[in-house]
Amino acid sequence: MSFGASSPSRPLILDDVRGAQKMLSGVARTTAMEGSRYLTRLVGSPVLLKCENLQRTGSFKLRGAYVRISGLSPEERAAGVVAASAGNHAQGVALASTLLGVRSTVFMPVGAPLPKVAATRDYGAEVRLHGQVVDETMAAAREYARDTGAVFIHPFDHPDIIAGQGTVGLEILEQCPDVRTIVVGLGGGGLAAGIAVAVKAVRPEVRVVGVQAEGAAAYPPSLRAGRPMVIDSPQTMADGIKVGRPGDVTFQLIRELVDEVRTVSEDELSSALLLCLERAKLVVEPAGASPVAALLSDPGAFRGPVVAVLSGGNVDPVLMQRILRHGMAAAGRYLSLRLRVTDRPGALATLLGVLSVVDANVLDVSHVRTDPRLGLTEADVEVHLETKGPAHCADVEAALRAAGYAILG
Repeated sequence: MSFGASSPSRPLILDDVRGAQKMLSGVARTTAMEGSRYLTRLVGSPVLLKCENLQRTGSFKLRGAYVRISGLSPEERAAGVVAASAGNHAQGVALASTLLGVRSTVFMPVGAPLPKVAATRDYGAEVRLHGQVVDETMAAAREYARDTGAVFIHPFDHPDIIAGQGTVGLEILEQCPDVRTIVVGLGGGGLAAGIAVAVKAVRPEVRVVGVQAEGAAAYPPSLRAGRPMVIDSPQTMADGIKVGRPGDVTFQLIRELVDEVRTVSEDELSSALLLCLERAKLVVEPAGASPVAALLSDPGAFRGPVVAVLSGGNVDPVLMQRILRHGMAAAGRYLSLRLRVTDRPGALATLLGVLSVVDANVLDVSHVRTDPRLGLTEADVEVHLETKGPAHCADVEAALRAAGYAILG
């Protein structure tokens, strides 16, 4: 199956997605659907998690890449394929190419996380590091395609890619036949568009909701304008949905078939990732956690049963550490305070004693005596604490004030 062009010569239909599903049999896993008691209580109706983070290569991207490369002619396969990606698409193209016996070259940004670079190589691709941002990497990959004749595999804006990603929607309908709302992360739009094509053809009453990061939300202005719009310098921790312009093919499908596009903040993304880890025991990358972030931010807006698509789990351990800290702070489980104390022997021990009584775990202490704003007998102490939530934070601050400490910030 292949449409052959970068834009569809005819509308993408359910049969295309079903054909992709047959092609992916034995290649892509039918990923698990896990219930979430916490989110079910919050939303007030059943919430299930579609675990594409457990897909081969750690994301849904293998589906579209395999369908796209399968559709190449013998001559195109002989020329090889090239792609540009910071992670998930890179790994999907690498594995799909290896399975199909096609040579692959993948351009990745110079700063791409080392685990993702290593995984892409392990799946069989030749990796070339180029550019500081994905746009520069994409330009290099397109130039390589022009120079060598290799086929450029776009990460989302091709009907074969969209049909492959749409197989997630078919699985959702099989695993949760009474689903009423599907919530899915939205970057370029391949996954959301594919799911919408499949689901709306079978169950048109099911709501499909796309979720973007506030700092990389190209779809809301594009939908208002009626055409793809570019946002300059998209900024978000969610690399998987950090796309500055919707695709031409995906935009038309999103506009026609997706019921709503929501945005979520960085705090909501990190809180959602933390919830997936703690409550569902699932490692999910920020883009994959975006549907959960939408549920957390406005739980009453979704009619159940709800399926939240966890699109990927490829998160760099260093980034994961930062995100978890951010998520704990957003959830009120970190507290940073600056206090003024009398600079005398035992003052710091007395302060720590007060914190011990209220069961606050001290992570770090900074003791400043040389600031010109301080009096001769004064010192500032900055403490970073691990707490049990917002109520515990309030208790800690109240105990410190009751002990006579001035909280400066």
